[in-house]
This record gives sequence, structure tokens and C-alpha cells, in this order.
Amino acid sequence: MNTEDEFKVPKTFNDWREARRFRGWELHKKGWSQTLIAEALGVTGGAVSQWLKTVREEGLRGLLSSPSKRGPKSRLSKQDIERLPQLLERGAEAHGFRGNVWTCARVGKVIKQEFGVVYSERHVGRLLRKIGWTRQKPIERADQRDEEAISNWYREAFPELQKKPTEKSEHLSL
Repeated sequence: MNTEDEFKVPKTFNDWREARRFRGWELHKKGWSQTLIAEALGVTGGAVSQWLKTVREEGLRGLLSSPSKRGPKSRLSKQDIERLPQLLERGAEAHGFRGNVWTCARVGKVIKQEFGVVYSERHVGRLLRKIGWTRQKPIERADQRDEEAISNWYREAFPELQKKPTEKSEHLSL
């Protein structure tokens, strides 16, 4: 395969790695050894070997940066993601939860129920950030909590616990 005829080396590059690969090819054409190319460009000999193999198999076009694939395709469609905020705006209680607080776990259950898609809580958090929502952590308190008794304890007992003993009142027991 004649690599020179089918593709010209670009004048500008998509990123520094692409530029480095093309520079490696140019040095190879000038007769540099793979070892010298690797040393000059700060890469391993194996990397240079891969670049040259790519040129042999695919031509110079193979040295171009490929568009990055950022994970698998979303299992929720664009329309589903646009619909999610509307579902959440109804409130957690409208979806059968006790208390009107959204957590990643709760949102995940709504996604499963509405769209039939299961996501980890971590990924649900990413989806929430993507649509501009923040997760909430509920404050869990006992139903029997007595706010008045707590406030009295803070006013009366807590200050006594914070006092440091004075030298005269200290008693050491062995």
C-alpha cells in the first residue's frame, strides 16, 4: 500500500498525541530507527512499532485520532431524559415514597418503574447532575423525638459537661 498517494499529512492536528504519531512517521521516513524515534518522542519502542504497523495496514489515515467513545450508548432516550425532571417535580410522595425527599435510590426506582431501565445509584447521581438536579439526603429522626426535652438538655445539662475541671476540684483515684 502506498501511503503517500492516498492521504496527506495534515497541517494541523486534533491533539498532541496525533501530532506525535505523525512526527514519528516523518522520522521513520528519514531513516531513523524505532529506538531513536521512541527516545526522541518520549515513548516506548512498542508504541513506535504499533504506529508503523498501523501505517502498513491502514495507511497514514490510521494515525489520526479517532473520535472518543464515551462509554456505551445511553439506555434512556433523549426524550426519556427530558421527561425525567417532570416526573421528579411531582414529588417523591406522588411516586409512593414516604417523605418528599429525592435520593439516588428513589430516583433509580422511578426510572425502573417508568422506563424499565436499572441504573446504579452512582449513575443515577450522574443523570441528576446532567438534568440540573441535586440528590438530597433525608434527615432521619425518630418519630418519638421530643424537641422540648432536647432543647432543655442543651440549655441545662450540656454546659455542665463542657466545663473543664479546675485544679482544686481534681481528684485522682488510682
